[in-house]
Amino acid sequence: MDAIRKEFMKINKLKTTQWVNPEFVTNRFSKEFGEKGLSWLDSDGSEHGKYSILGCNPKKVISCGNLENRSNINNPFEKLREINNGFWIGWLSYEAGRWLETKNSWHKSDTATLWIASYDPVIKFDLINKQIIIEGTKLNEIEKYKSMIENIKFNQSPEKYSEKLEFDFSNINLIEIGKNFKKNISKIKKLIACGDIFQANLAIQCEFNSIKEYSYIDIYSKIRRELKAPFGGMIIADFQKVREAILSTSPERFLKVSHDGYVETRPIKGTRPRDQDQDQDALNAIDLITNEKDRAENIMIVDLLRNDLGKVCETGSIEVTELLKLESYSKVHHLTSVIKGKLKKSHTWIDLLEACWPGGSITGAPKIRSCQRIFELETFDRGAYCGSFIRVDWDGNFDSNILIRSFILKNQKIKVHAGCGIVHDSNPEEEEKELKWKLLPLINSLK
Repeated sequence: MDAIRKEFMKINKLKTTQWVNPEFVTNRFSKEFGEKGLSWLDSDGSEHGKYSILGCNPKKVISCGNLENRSNINNPFEKLREINNGFWIGWLSYEAGRWLETKNSWHKSDTATLWIASYDPVIKFDLINKQIIIEGTKLNEIEKYKSMIENIKFNQSPEKYSEKLEFDFSNINLIEIGKNFKKNISKIKKLIACGDIFQANLAIQCEFNSIKEYSYIDIYSKIRRELKAPFGGMIIADFQKVREAILSTSPERFLKVSHDGYVETRPIKGTRPRDQDQDQDALNAIDLITNEKDRAENIMIVDLLRNDLGKVCETGSIEVTELLKLESYSKVHHLTSVIKGKLKKSHTWIDLLEACWPGGSITGAPKIRSCQRIFELETFDRGAYCGSFIRVDWDGNFDSNILIRSFILKNQKIKVHAGCGIVHDSNPEEEEKELKWKLLPLINSLK
């Protein structure tokens, strides 16, 4: 096993005497240390979202890009092997698959393929018990953080709720987006009919701009008031001297690995909109649970992920512990399944990432062929969309999400994506509706 898994660090922990909203703490620490390098793994206080984690003023940063060069200098998975003990937060982009499936074509991205930083101390917010725990190796730094939090005066905290943020959405043409999306669905259905693939996750991209160069924290604060999720958050980087950030309200865990090698993945497939009318909302949920297409689509990805886990997990350890479970969020209902396994002793979470990358729920089946078709049909890079936020804890525990319901920001330019899994039974009109269930809440959260 690698050093991260074998050696545990001696960590000091202090609790604050009072609860402070994570948003206020994030604003206070960004003023102290600056936005650059700040990572806030946010959550919603649900069963799978107990903790929100804040890291700022990183001690070390590892990053890479440049998809035109496949050398190990730019190989994000080899870069991840440079990680030593500590607490690390970052992102890995969808196009990192280029280093794993070298025969496939991949779009070039202008955002970092990998950006990950170590933090010491880190601040953990227990959203259920309303406690703040500061963890790190240096007691004097922990005490400084504790003092900063306890001296936050609520009447002096930035009141982001009253700030008016303006965005230019004039380039977004939903009619044209829907028209092109349905054309590509028809192409995928033909590929499925002739046996080329079984399923492909087709996405669209929208671009718009902020009127001014706002704080990324302010933008995320506006989004999270409408779209909290268990695996959301914000990472602000300065890759190749360009200001960029990933803001996410993702409900989907990708891979979780305990320090002793137990693995969990939670793929989402199947979506219905929430409705303010309780009876209609319940009918939407029932329709999702009983729909043969959505159930088949979810099971297909469960099988794909069982196969991916089987590359690096012990024989006989892989099991499906939950199948087709309904999970409801503020704007949509989802079907979620859970697959678990145990890593072979000779393998690490990095080997698991390589075995499972990109995630099956956002590619299709068979995965390699679906990625080829995605490249042909999508005229844009996905970048961090359909990639992952990744986190490595002090003791080697690893966790990651699938970056759906996310925003990619570069200076004042903002990109949002949405996608749907397409199978033989897909109805282009219905898939277009589902696309809008996913896309419009993202856009509307900034209006």
